[in-house]
Amino acid sequence: MTHSHGDDDFKKGSISLGGAVGMGTGVMIGAGIFALTGQIAQLAGPYFALSFVLGAIVTSFSAYSYIKMSNAWPSSGGIAMILQKAYGPGAIAAAAALLMALSMVISESLVARTFATYVLRPFDIAGGPLVPLLAVGVILFAFLVNISGNRTVGLLSIVMAVIKIGGIALFGIVALWSGGFSFPETSSNAGGFSATGFVASVALSILAFKGFTTITNSGSEITNPHRNVGRTIMISIAICVVIYLLVAFAVGSNLTIEQIVAAKDYSLAEAASPALGQLGFYFTVVLAAVATASGVMASVFAVSRMLAMLTDMKMIPHSHFGMSGSIQSHTLVYTVVLASTLAVFFDLGRIASLGAFFYLVMDMLVHWGVFRSVRKEIGASAVILLCALSFDAIVLVAFTMMKLASDPLIVLFAAIGITTVFVFERIYLSRWTAPQAEGGH
Repeated sequence: MTHSHGDDDFKKGSISLGGAVGMGTGVMIGAGIFALTGQIAQLAGPYFALSFVLGAIVTSFSAYSYIKMSNAWPSSGGIAMILQKAYGPGAIAAAAALLMALSMVISESLVARTFATYVLRPFDIAGGPLVPLLAVGVILFAFLVNISGNRTVGLLSIVMAVIKIGGIALFGIVALWSGGFSFPETSSNAGGFSATGFVASVALSILAFKGFTTITNSGSEITNPHRNVGRTIMISIAICVVIYLLVAFAVGSNLTIEQIVAAKDYSLAEAASPALGQLGFYFTVVLAAVATASGVMASVFAVSRMLAMLTDMKMIPHSHFGMSGSIQSHTLVYTVVLASTLAVFFDLGRIASLGAFFYLVMDMLVHWGVFRSVRKEIGASAVILLCALSFDAIVLVAFTMMKLASDPLIVLFAAIGITTVFVFERIYLSRWTAPQAEGGH
């Protein structure tokens, strides 16, 4: 049984274009919209809808590297493969790939905590031990679904993606309509809004789109991957932009910025109350529960796959800790333990920040690696690659400045985390890049 599961996991062409889009949007819409709307509004003020647009633009530039690489070499190694082609099999590639996996685990705990905050809303429970408990519960549920195999995940994620996207679109349209398509006056003329804050908010908007990388990781399993990986990524980003803007406007037409920020962990449920009454409120809570649960599910699947690939590619050490079964079933356990730990110890704002730091650093390494060593081979435009790199850098700097002012500790946690990953990989692999990539260093 265990062995057949391993083979079944990497079937070429086992994911259709629709399934891949379902998976991509599933991961994106799970976290982005429910967890991040309020936090983005807190940084971007009245321009929070615009933040999603900019996030999408930066993400599209970012996606270019991944699409070009996946079209050239579609593989289930996804990002690990891209990094290995760019940097050779050394510590830089391995550390960046591990950062990617960790940022996925972080977003998993972000979505799990969001699930908990929404589910507890009807009972007016905002803090206390129940939030982390429920978060861990939903992560365990995702773990059980994943253990039951590939087909289940694919089918469930399509069904849930349809419910979720339909439901959120419905929520957006009804809430907009009842809010009279107008924004309430923001009191105090949007005080506290700064250009840096706005640019920093884009870091969180990017997190709302980073689910597209899950598609890269499914590489060769998508039917006709040379064409479809790129198409899936662009379709998913487009669907998400539409949905996010709809929601941003819907929330903005029912709540003032102050109200959105005050309810930042559950702003959609809050916006549903004036628009759709108590029923709308419950509808949103259920919708959030489905969306976040399916988000956790897709993301647990993606991370465990990515860690299994890293183990196969000898990028990270592997210990069975006495467990039987395939490597992927072990990495599933690690993923769940790590995500649960984060969900217990960090609140939503901090988890999102940590994810943004890890993801942006990894993303910059991808663009630089592609620019430096393989752009001619895959026919990528140097200008687009450098733009993607600069956008990431600008957003990262602004975000770091904001966080140093508001929550310096999380910057410290992120710095320690990222440094640890690099030092650990350097010790494990004993060289930064592969010998053949030494030229010019």
